[in-house]
Amino acid sequence: MIGKFNHVAIVVPDIDAARIIYRDILGAKVSGVEDYPDHGVRVVCVELPNTVIELMTPLDEDSPVANFLKRSPAGGIHHICLEVEDIIEARNRLRAEGVRILGDGEPKTGAHGKPVLFAHPKDLCGTLIEIEEA
Repeated sequence: MIGKFNHVAIVVPDIDAARIIYRDILGAKVSGVEDYPDHGVRVVCVELPNTVIELMTPLDEDSPVANFLKRSPAGGIHHICLEVEDIIEARNRLRAEGVRILGDGEPKTGAHGKPVLFAHPKDLCGTLIEIEEA
């Protein structure tokens, strides 16, 4: 069912400072900051030869990642993203196996312009997993 590893997302308290660290200190190619109101986050993509790191910070206090920063003020790994060929088929298979899909269960457009869903971490070894239609 799953395909390639797509990215790892890291929540950061200061996205501008994190962008400078990845660009100037680590020497990575770093995008500008983009807002994703549907997900409540501001995102910077760090491009690596074999994957992407998404740096995320809350867009506002209602953001799902705002609570993450309350628990972990320094930030940390939020989720991993795995590709699937058909997101609806993947969602239905996960549900059939007892995996809870977060939100209303309908795909939203993610930061890369493709449909995404999130599976409950308690059902998948304690890791929040985003599935993205490739």
